[in-house]
Amino acid sequence: MTNLHQIKEEICDIGRRIYNRGFAAANDGNISFRIDENRIVCTPTGISKGFMKPDDLCVVDMNANQISGHRKMTSEIRQHITIMKHRNDVKSVVHCHPPHATAFGIAREAIPQCILPEVDINMGDVPIAKYIIPGGQAFADAILPFVDKSDIIVQANHGTVSMGPTIERAYFLTEMLDAYCRILLIARSLGKVEYFTKNEAEDLLALKQKWGFKDPRTELANCELCANDIFRDSWKETGVDHRAFQPPTFRRGEESPNNSAQCTSKNSNDIDQELIIKTITDRVMQALGKVG
Repeated sequence: MTNLHQIKEEICDIGRRIYNRGFAAANDGNISFRIDENRIVCTPTGISKGFMKPDDLCVVDMNANQISGHRKMTSEIRQHITIMKHRNDVKSVVHCHPPHATAFGIAREAIPQCILPEVDINMGDVPIAKYIIPGGQAFADAILPFVDKSDIIVQANHGTVSMGPTIERAYFLTEMLDAYCRILLIARSLGKVEYFTKNEAEDLLALKQKWGFKDPRTELANCELCANDIFRDSWKETGVDHRAFQPPTFRRGEESPNNSAQCTSKNSNDIDQELIIKTITDRVMQALGKVG
């Protein structure tokens, strides 16, 4: 039997950790836990997640009706309920604004894979959902295309939403993703990001399967291991692409040229060639203008 007071204490503890790490400024963020088939404990609106007390929390039903609590429930609880209705294994949802992960959502930059083993094993491909004004059912439904294939989702121009069987697990995914995004930005500032080789990527995917972690890449025959293929069909609507991080483009079971996995991205080459041609053309036209 679920101890309601203990769950409320844990939510408050996670709220403090979120606040202290700078993942939620002022009153940002919300946390929930499903205590039974029809009841969810959630954080209220208009309160700092770093200073909550158990008595501040609300209890709502699966139709977003508040059952108890002297503070008003968060309007974003509909998103938590939507996730829980589609994922029976999810008991907790954490939403906040971790700055480095949120930056990828603002820039619409696909979060690269095949760089850190812990990230590939625990998260895999992380989608970016389209921007919808927060609070309504449309906002809640925006994450539906991704909830069956990922436990953490970046929301364009908003933040992240993570889910799991426990409050701590849901929170850990947020912390892990933000740390990873921060590492990516630091590495890129040094001038270069090295990806796994093809063999390393395939070995890690096999290890992930052996340990019982699901990965959608194993279900796709022509999946490019490191190119964020899983959610690419959603990119056009959201404006997501590889701009800052260009991954290698090798497929599962495909021989890499000269056994080298560091394949050159066609997109990167095309952009570079177009830029060179445009630069040369502009200079030639400028020179001809001066001669004339």
